[in-house]
Amino acid sequence: MTGTYQPANAGRGHLRQGKGDLFVLAPEMSHIEQGQSTAAEVLAQQDPKAAKKAIAARENGRLVDLSAPAGPHDQLTPVLPGEPEALEVLRHSAAHIMAEAVKELFPGVKVAIGPAIEDGFYYDFDYERPFTPEDLPAIEEKMREIVKQNAPFECEAWGRDKARQHFADQGENFKVELIDDLDAEQVGIYRQGNFTDLCRGPHLPSTGRLGAFKLLSVAGAYWRGDEKRPMLSRIYGTAFFDKKELKQHLALIEEAKKRDHRKLGRELELFSFHDEIGAGLVVWHPRGMILRTIIENLERSEHLKRGYSMVQGPQILKRELWERSGHFDNYRENMYFTEVDEVAYGLKPMNCLAHMLIYKSQLRSYRDLPLRFFELGLVHRHEKSGVMHGLTRVRAFTQDDAHLICRPDQLEEEILGVMDFITDFMELFGFEYSLELSTRPEKSIGSDEDWERATAALTKALEASGKDYDINEGDGAFYGPKIDFKLTDALKRSWQCATIQCDFTLPERFELTFIDRDGEPKRPVMLHRVILGSIERFIGVLIEHFAGAFPLWLAPEQVRVLTVTERADDWAREITQALVDADLRAEVDLRNEKLGAKVREAQMMKVPYMVILGDREVEERMLTPRLRNGKNLQAQSLEEFITLLKEEQAEPLDRLRRRRQSRRA
Repeated sequence: MTGTYQPANAGRGHLRQGKGDLFVLAPEMSHIEQGQSTAAEVLAQQDPKAAKKAIAARENGRLVDLSAPAGPHDQLTPVLPGEPEALEVLRHSAAHIMAEAVKELFPGVKVAIGPAIEDGFYYDFDYERPFTPEDLPAIEEKMREIVKQNAPFECEAWGRDKARQHFADQGENFKVELIDDLDAEQVGIYRQGNFTDLCRGPHLPSTGRLGAFKLLSVAGAYWRGDEKRPMLSRIYGTAFFDKKELKQHLALIEEAKKRDHRKLGRELELFSFHDEIGAGLVVWHPRGMILRTIIENLERSEHLKRGYSMVQGPQILKRELWERSGHFDNYRENMYFTEVDEVAYGLKPMNCLAHMLIYKSQLRSYRDLPLRFFELGLVHRHEKSGVMHGLTRVRAFTQDDAHLICRPDQLEEEILGVMDFITDFMELFGFEYSLELSTRPEKSIGSDEDWERATAALTKALEASGKDYDINEGDGAFYGPKIDFKLTDALKRSWQCATIQCDFTLPERFELTFIDRDGEPKRPVMLHRVILGSIERFIGVLIEHFAGAFPLWLAPEQVRVLTVTERADDWAREITQALVDADLRAEVDLRNEKLGAKVREAQMMKVPYMVILGDREVEERMLTPRLRNGKNLQAQSLEEFITLLKEEQAEPLDRLRRRRQSRRA
C-alpha cells in the first residue's frame, strides 16, 4: 500500500506528495512505552469533543495514527472529517479494506499496491483471471461485513527480514519485491482483522469508521507501470465521510460520462483514432480542425503582441544533440529513434534544442535580451499503451512551446510575465487554477548550485505574485524545477496543462552566452514554458468542460440556416453567404426533411444558433434566430443578426485585449 499526505503549511507554499520511501518505518510507529500517552489520549485532554471526531492527528506537522505515541513536547492537532488530509486517510483505509475483501473472496489472489488518489482509491491484484465489473457487488458486500466488524487498524514496526519472510510465506511476491527495494532496517506493517499489509500509514482508528464507499470500475495495469512486467487487475473505488457526498460524486461521474471527449469527439465529428494508423495518433476531421485552428491562430496573435518571435525547428535531430542535452540519458525511453544515411537521429519529444541553436546563430548582447522564441511544435513521445486516453494522452501532439532566454536579473520579471499570460488565457476559457512548484527529481542533470538558483527564482516569483501554491517534491523536469498550473473544469476536476520550467543547465551544456555591459561573455538562463500545453490535451479538456457546447467564438459551426420549404432556399443561401462574408462560420441545410428532424440534428451538433426560414421570413426578408437550448429570439433583419453575432463573438476576445493592455499601463 502506498500513500502520502500533506504536512502542515510552511509559509505560503506547502508541501505535498513527497517521493521518499513510502514503506519505511516512520517515527509514529515506535513502540509505546509504559505510561506513555497516545495521540488520541493527548487530543482528548486538549479538546474532548474534537478528539471524538478525529480520525488521525498532526504531530509536529506530520500525520500520525491516533494510536501513535505522543511525547510531552509534541504539538498535536486533530485531523477532522472535511479536511483534505482526512479524506486521504479515509480512502487509504478503504483500499486496505477492499484488499482484505478481495483476499477473502478470491483465494490465491496476490496483492500489489493501492494508493489513495485524487478522487478515490485503487488496489492492484494478480489473480488467475482478470476481475470484471460483475465481481464488484460481491466485493462491496464483503467490505460492508468488514466495516461492521469494526476491527482496529494496528500498526507495528517489523524488522526487514521478518517482514520479507512473512510475505514470502504468504506467496506475496510483489510485497517481497518492494521490501527488497527498500533501504531500511525496519518497515511499517498495518493489520486489520485477518489482513496484513506493508504500509507507512496513517489509517482510520478502525474499519467501522469507514463512511460511504462505492467500487467504480476495473482496469488492467502493468506492475510498476512497466509494460514488460505482469499485467495486474486494478479495482477503482471512492469513499466519503457521508452518503450525501458520495451521491454527489457519483452524479458527477455520470455527468463526466456524458461529457467524455472521446464520445463527443465522434458525435460532433471532431476527430477519430484508427487502429490502421496506430495507437495515440489523432486524425482531425474538418470541424475539429476548425476548432484547433481558432485556438492556434489566437495563440500566434497573442504571442506576437506579447513580444515573442515565431520559429520552427525540424522533426528529427541528430542523436548526438540529444546526448549533449541529456535527453538521451534521462528521457530516451520516451523517444523514437531512426537512422538516415547511417546517421542516428531522434524524433523530437521537445522543441528546446532547435531554439537554443537559433540563439547561438549569432552573437548576442545584453541589450538583445530577453529573447522569446515561440513554436507550435509537433512532438512525438512514446507513451505506454496502458496510459493513452483519447486526446488527453497521445503519442503525437502539438505544444504551444516557447523558450525565453534572458539575463539572470530579468528572470523574475519574465516568470511573472508568463504567469500573467497564463492567467489571461485561463480567464478567457473560463478556468480557475491552482499552482504547484515541483522540485528536483532523483534523475536529473546540472549542479546543486544551478538547481538552488532555479528553484529560488521560481519561488521568488511565486511569492511576488501573491498566489498560494503547493510544493510537489521531486517532480521537476530532469533539467530544472517547474511551476505547474492545474486548471479546474466545470466538474471540479483538475488538469495539468500550463507549466514554467527554469533551466540553468541546458544553456551551460550548449554554451549559450551574451556579451554583458562589461564586454565579457556571460551565461543566460532559459525558461521553458507552455500556456495551454498540448493542444490535443487542452481541446480534450475543453470538450468536457463545455460538454461540447462551445461558446460562439469557439464553435466550429456558429449558425445553421434551416428551410421549411424549397421556396426559402434562395433566401437561405443569401443569408449563409452574408454570414460567411462577415467571417462567421455558417452552414445551410436545404434537405427535403421534416423541420423537426433538421432542428434536432443541429441541436445534436450543438450549433449555437439556428435560423429557421419559412414563407413569412422570405416575404419580409427577415429571420428568427433560435438558440441551441430551444429559445427563440425576436424576428430581425440580416444586418441586425450579423451585428448580434459579431458582438457576442468579440466580447471574450475584447476582454482578453483589455487585460493585456491593462498590464502594460
